[in-house]
Amino acid sequence: MDSSSSEVKMISECFVKPKTLPEKWKEPYHITPFENMMLSVHYIQKGLLFLKPSFSESDDAIKPREFMETLLQKLKDSLATTLSPPGAGFIYSQSDLSVSDIVGSKYVPLVVQSFFDHHKALNLDGYTMSLVSVKVTELVDGVFIGLSMNHSIGDGSSFWQFFNSLSDIFNSSQEETIDNNNNSLFCLKNPPIFRQVSGPTYSLPFSKPDDSMSRLEHPVLKQRMFHFSSETVRLLKSRANQECGTTKISSFQSLAAFIWRSITRARKLLNDQETTCRFAAGNRSRMNPPLPTNYFGVYISIAQATTKTGDLLENELGLAALKLHQAVTEHTGEKIIAEIDRWFNSPSSLDDFFSSNIVHMGSSPRFNKYGCEFGMGKAVAVRSGYGGKYDGKVSAYPGREGDGSIDLEVCLLPEFMDALESDQEFMSLVSSSS
Repeated sequence: MDSSSSEVKMISECFVKPKTLPEKWKEPYHITPFENMMLSVHYIQKGLLFLKPSFSESDDAIKPREFMETLLQKLKDSLATTLSPPGAGFIYSQSDLSVSDIVGSKYVPLVVQSFFDHHKALNLDGYTMSLVSVKVTELVDGVFIGLSMNHSIGDGSSFWQFFNSLSDIFNSSQEETIDNNNNSLFCLKNPPIFRQVSGPTYSLPFSKPDDSMSRLEHPVLKQRMFHFSSETVRLLKSRANQECGTTKISSFQSLAAFIWRSITRARKLLNDQETTCRFAAGNRSRMNPPLPTNYFGVYISIAQATTKTGDLLENELGLAALKLHQAVTEHTGEKIIAEIDRWFNSPSSLDDFFSSNIVHMGSSPRFNKYGCEFGMGKAVAVRSGYGGKYDGKVSAYPGREGDGSIDLEVCLLPEFMDALESDQEFMSLVSSSS
């Protein structure tokens, strides 16, 4: 089946309001410099693919319909409890695709982009559209739950904290507490912490939305999932550390160095051309004093290493991994504060973020993505939407089997993807596509 041409039909759409709204959320919301910079990029769009419960042939046809009706209502109720302060869009759609059409394809089918709301929306569009939206797409034998979140209100850590909170509330069998207004409240084990406004901040909107802000569409890309077993990841870490005579280089830094070298080789850059590998590094633990891991908002900035192509490819893997390790090590609270100070002196957006010869490692295999369950067991796969895709974008997910395995979602121009797939060194370490 050509899943890219299959339609996703919208069945219903509504807006879910928060069950409770504390007084403090009636006040204006202030955004930080890093959140303001995010206005020019796309919403975060990540989702989970589940298998439907099996129904025997003797089951009445009503039972599958009842399952979906119950799932949708429970999701809405759980969303209303999870939300604070914004409401959220909620869409139910159907498709004639099966789970195998999504996970069995060599490349991520374009139809997956239709599993998310706010397609191609920039964060500045949050002035007029919902900041959070859930789209539930019923497949023939599965369900895809796609979450879109404005990147100016939360980073990847906050995104997955919200997704996990929604799952916790959905699956909770604990007794709810009752507030003074006789409203039921669910007590999360690890509730988000919202910052207290202090120091220089900007109110939203900081300025009138600029229609000239870039809305350029990316060129046609090939997107493929590459799976690296826990054993392969450990071998890369051991190799990188041995080559540098150290034990400090992490598993993910070693894997990132491997993918950096592989993509740079596929691009066939000249030896004197520069190439950059960058991380969206979390800032919470780097601040002084450190911020709690459940501090909600945008607390990421870029840690990167740049070198000549010849130096990257003619030297061992360990040298590239060491460069990335040093970039992460030097990404201190003092450096982050200096970046904020520079931004205050010269405010800017991320319009120039998508330069050439970049390998950008986004998301994180540390996020608890497969911990989100909605009465259908463990998800079959994680997939993402249109947002934030460009040549050289790599998103890291935990492997479904856990134990340190990692899935990489790689986005490249077609000619570069073809070259990467012809790279024997790279493909020899890929366990399977997921």
